Amino acid sequence: MAFASAAGYNNLPNGVFTPVKFSQKVLKQFRKVAVAHQITNTDFSGEISDYGDTVRIISEPDVQVQSYVRGQQLTPTDLIDTDQAMVVDQGNSFIFKVDDVEKAQSHLNWESLAADRAAYRLNDAFDSNVLSYIYTNATTNVIGTTAAPVVVSLSPTNGQFSPLGIMNRCMKLLRKNNVPMDDLWFTADPEFWELMEDENSKLLPVNFTGKATSPVEEGIFDGKIIEGDIRRFKSYLSNNLPSVGTGPSGAGSSNYGIILAGHRSSTATATQIVKTESFRDPDSFADVVRGLNVFGRKVLRPEALVAVIYNRNGV
Repeated sequence: MAFASAAGYNNLPNGVFTPVKFSQKVLKQFRKVAVAHQITNTDFSGEISDYGDTVRIISEPDVQVQSYVRGQQLTPTDLIDTDQAMVVDQGNSFIFKVDDVEKAQSHLNWESLAADRAAYRLNDAFDSNVLSYIYTNATTNVIGTTAAPVVVSLSPTNGQFSPLGIMNRCMKLLRKNNVPMDDLWFTADPEFWELMEDENSKLLPVNFTGKATSPVEEGIFDGKIIEGDIRRFKSYLSNNLPSVGTGPSGAGSSNYGIILAGHRSSTATATQIVKTESFRDPDSFADVVRGLNVFGRKVLRPEALVAVIYNRNGV
C-alpha cells in the first residue's frame, strides 16, 4: 500500500518504491487448553503400539465376610477373576505438503510451523473426544437432566444452586459412593468460572488454599484454575466440554452445558503417536508430512464420576 500523498503531489504516484517486509515472527493462533491427561489414568499408554490394540485391566476380586462362632466350620470364598477391556479404536491424522519453490523462497520454516500446529490439533481432538466420552458414560451420578437443566446462579432460588453449591453436590455424590478424597477433579467451562469468581470477589485470594490465580492468568497449558484445591477438587477450565444450543449462557432445555467431576481412577486413557513421516510427493515438487495418533478410553468406575447438566438462566 502506497504511503498517503498530499493533493496534487504526483511524484512516484504508484507507490512501487515502498518495500514489502515480512516479519520474522509468526502470529500464532490462540490455543485451547487440554485437560484429559490431567483427569484420567494414563498409566496404560506405554502398553499400546498400534490401532486395534486391547489393554485388559484386571479388577480386584471381592471377598465375602461372614459372622463366626466358636467351632464353626468355614467355607472358603471362591475368588472371581474379572477384567475390563480398553480397546484402542480411536484415531486422528494430519497431512500437509510444502512446495519446494515456497520452501526456497520463504523466510520461515513452514514445515516446522505446520507440524507444531498439527501436534496441537491432535491433542485438542483427543481432549474433546475423551470429555464427550466421559459425559456419555457418566450415568450413575447426574445432576439435572437434558429436559430440565439445573440452574447455577449467584442468587439461587428453590431448586437452583450457587457455583460452590454445585461443587458441594458433586462431592456428596462421590462420598456416598466411597470414592477416595485424593485425586479428585472438577472441570467446567468459562461461563461457570465467571459465576464462581463473581460469587465472592475474595474467593481466590482468601478462601482457597495455595497460590491465587484466575483463569485468565493461569491454566494456559493444563487448564488448572488454581494451584490449591476448591472443595478438595483439583479444578480445571475447558472449552472442549459438550454443550447444546448456545450452551450454559442460554435458557431452557435447548441450551445447556456440561460440568464433569470425578476421581482420576474413574477413566483410563492411552494414546500413542504411531507414525510421523515425511516423503516426496509423487505428483509435484513438494515434501509431504503426515502423522497418525491412536488412542483408547474406558470408564472403569462410573460411580466415581458426576455429570452436571446446567445453564444460567433457567426456563
